[in-house]
Amino acid sequence: MGAIFYTEPFLTFNLDVFTRNGAAHENALHFNNAKPAVTDRRYRDALHARGYEENENECVIIEGVPVQFLPAYNSLVEEALSQAQETTYEGVPARVLRSEYLAAIALQTGRSKDRERVRILREQAQLDMNLLADILKRHKLEEKWKLWTE
Repeated sequence: MGAIFYTEPFLTFNLDVFTRNGAAHENALHFNNAKPAVTDRRYRDALHARGYEENENECVIIEGVPVQFLPAYNSLVEEALSQAQETTYEGVPARVLRSEYLAAIALQTGRSKDRERVRILREQAQLDMNLLADILKRHKLEEKWKLWTE
């Protein structure tokens, strides 16, 4: 959903919320094979105290929105979180990943729907190409970027 701060809205099935500071790695889970919607017991307990429960789709339904809490599973996501921008959404403060990091994470994840997100971000977001090139270089994604964008 972070991309919709930079592009026209598009279909997405859930809101991914990245967690950090190591606590989310409670079960040493990685993004591609994470099972629980909430891997950090503190988040899980706080959500349960508010009446929110996990569903079979690895999400927690919060006010009608499916939300999946994911640990910051590598250095790219950790960096993206540290560079997230403060914004307000419907009167609620939020931190949103920069579009350049969203593109790099989609590229790194590598699914066909991620390829489409990269295309949309390239066409509609005002990407800082110098920043993106630096991110791609540091995270060894330059070759994949070339493959996806040529």
